[in-house]
Amino acid sequence: MTREVQACIVGAYEHPTRDAPDKSLAQLQAEVALGALNDAGLSKDDVDGFFCGPDAPGTGPLSIADYLNLQLRHVDTTNTSGSSYVIHVAHAAQAIAAGKCNVALITLAGRPRSEGRGKGALARIDNPLQPDFAWEHPYGMAVVNVYAMTAMRHMFEFGTTSEQLAWIKVAASQHAQHNPLAMLRTPVTVEEVVNSPLVADPLHRLDCCVVTDGGGALIVTRPEIARSLKRPIVNVIGCGEATQGQAGGYFDITQSAAIRSGRSAFTQAGLTPADIQYVSLYDSFTITVLMQLEDLGFCAKGAGGRFVADGNLISGVGRLPFNTDGGGLCNNHPGNRGGMTKVIEAVRQVRGEAHPKVQVPNCQLALANAIGGQLGVRHASATLILERG
Repeated sequence: MTREVQACIVGAYEHPTRDAPDKSLAQLQAEVALGALNDAGLSKDDVDGFFCGPDAPGTGPLSIADYLNLQLRHVDTTNTSGSSYVIHVAHAAQAIAAGKCNVALITLAGRPRSEGRGKGALARIDNPLQPDFAWEHPYGMAVVNVYAMTAMRHMFEFGTTSEQLAWIKVAASQHAQHNPLAMLRTPVTVEEVVNSPLVADPLHRLDCCVVTDGGGALIVTRPEIARSLKRPIVNVIGCGEATQGQAGGYFDITQSAAIRSGRSAFTQAGLTPADIQYVSLYDSFTITVLMQLEDLGFCAKGAGGRFVADGNLISGVGRLPFNTDGGGLCNNHPGNRGGMTKVIEAVRQVRGEAHPKVQVPNCQLALANAIGGQLGVRHASATLILERG
């Protein structure tokens, strides 16, 4: 199929640290930026577009642009939490197509492990001016509680089991053992997952992501610039973004905005889920992965439990390899890492640069999806489809 490609990913870099007590956020931002530029074969002087999320310190893009001495003509600080970085790739492609910039830098950095901010089980504390705050804060809503509620409802509606959710962690751990940088490298069994301590019924400790420091960066350019470089080309061929709220209580917590973001991305790419060879999915919890698989169309709604069982997500074993770096469940989770490291590993797969033990043979098409905010309440989903150039 011949497509008009408007932008390409030419650089990708994941910070090797998982614990950075001796580094500032600005330093991590600079290190991932330079890492991605080196990967692309470009310099910071080539960058004229900068995209960052809420993790950027100080005055966001202004502080980092000053720190790196960037000369910019386009900036974007779209903030949809963990899905921001997938959206940034889409917005970079749109900006490049519109002539707003030629070389876009996208960065993420976080120090939640060093700063003791692994607060998924703590009551949410936000700006009291937010319209939801006054109604939710008295009940001590925590991230893990809401995801547990979503998982419990999915179990009630569709018969999903804890053992089926455990297979998602098992697959991630099978991949993480080949990643020397992964925080958790020891493979686990279904029994070990369901026998790990219960955090919020029905989610166990091993159903939850790790908390690490680190970050990553991406470089998106015009196609002609990509062709002039000595790196494999990754075409951006499909993008979609969507939000979902609570609709005054009239909504289904077993569905996510990935239904609409995925549909937009597949339509733009002219593809279907059956065409995808590899998926990078945001894995804050095992239920997050299962719902994305259903809502993106890889299986029917309610069939996710059966789809993930028996190793179907394990590279070389199942039919849909996922998160071959170990993902957030085993590898790293530096703050709002959802979209950034999802795209980085998808780029590795399309380039053929993933670890040989988990590399999908002749991977031509990959999908990355991230959820920002929280399933079960307000959130955003962003979907990206990448193709080998």
